[in-house]
Amino acid sequence: MNLAIIGSGGREHSLCYKLSKSRIINNIYCIPGNAGTKEFGKNLKADINNFNQLYNIIRDYKIDFIVVGPEVPLVNGIVDFFHKKKIKIFGPNRKASRLEGSKVFLKKFCKKFKIPTARYKEIKNIKQAKNFLNYLNLPVVVKSDGLAAGKGVTICYSKDKAIKDVKNILEGKFKSSKKVIIEEFLQGEEVSYFLITDGKNFKSLGTAQDHKRIGEGDTGLNTGGMGAYSPSLIMNKKIEEKIINKIIKPTIKGMSNIKSTYKGILYAGLIIFQGEPKLIEYNIRLGDPECQVLMMRLKSDLFKLMSFSMNNKLKNSKIYWKKKFSITIVAANKGYPNNFKKNTIVKGLKKIKQSENRKLFHAGTTFNSKSQIVASGGRVLNATVCSKSLKQARKIALDMLKKVNWKNKYFRKDIGFKVIN
Repeated sequence: MNLAIIGSGGREHSLCYKLSKSRIINNIYCIPGNAGTKEFGKNLKADINNFNQLYNIIRDYKIDFIVVGPEVPLVNGIVDFFHKKKIKIFGPNRKASRLEGSKVFLKKFCKKFKIPTARYKEIKNIKQAKNFLNYLNLPVVVKSDGLAAGKGVTICYSKDKAIKDVKNILEGKFKSSKKVIIEEFLQGEEVSYFLITDGKNFKSLGTAQDHKRIGEGDTGLNTGGMGAYSPSLIMNKKIEEKIINKIIKPTIKGMSNIKSTYKGILYAGLIIFQGEPKLIEYNIRLGDPECQVLMMRLKSDLFKLMSFSMNNKLKNSKIYWKKKFSITIVAANKGYPNNFKKNTIVKGLKKIKQSENRKLFHAGTTFNSKSQIVASGGRVLNATVCSKSLKQARKIALDMLKKVNWKNKYFRKDIGFKVIN
């Protein structure tokens, strides 16, 4: 079987790595991929949001099965497009993708099916915003309705800041939507809970905790993620049972009830406070960099799990994990998440020892005209390690990144600090 992976980040490189281990797959094509994915397959240039262009590639290379990494093509209906072409593709369809694609839809869905989440209000003008802010304690959260590349959510510590952000969204700051919601800020510990579902049954794909802030001690600007570890140490059986019964099961059943059956990976961003979970958001795909730590711990054949999801056969499947901790540390371009210098040369990668328990996943990398690896994006490399302890895993990951010869290299040295310390 020939398989294509859509996307170019660290998530997609780790998916390449894991899917390459399946005996069922003959060839892997990465569209467009990065300098690292070339290790496991062939990179093919394309605009991943141009579905007709993708279809021509899929047809020409006789690709049988498509795995979609990022959320934008899913929200734009890539699954519906290829279903019509009779080509197998893993992921939720356009209607189901509203769980991530529209925060207004998600909030109304939670209300309808009694899923615990933050109090909120959809805001249509500044007067409404001012009135609702009088009912909430600071800080508050302002969210753009549509996808905004991780920049559509802000935590506001003053009413003036909240009003400013609301006004910007209403006036069209983000192309995806002019809708906006304000919600209460939830206190507690965040955790990411992953599952795979066939629309009726589901299996847990583990837990992780990530570090969004650019600076050590979780300070500074928000990013796409500077590191993560798995499993989450705040999780226990009692909390997981509450997550499943109060959030996951009502979501899967609710989506079926409104004729938007959800198939694929579902990633619940949760807050845990005094043993009670609440839903912050849903993502309709694996996270980045959470995917990297999950793929390093997963022992089961990922492709078989994806096939079971598509063919309604998850009920009797089992998922096996390494009995180890996993951590990933992101090396980014200095200046990220703001302006940074592009296409600086990255050297020394061949000197880094890699194995089943330690991998250097690429994200924003490509090749220049001299076939040298260059840093083309904000987040560039992911040192990902499995070990018997998080402390040991972090030490190995840090050692890997220190060996990378790259002038613009920046990485946090404290990933996992709350649990390791």
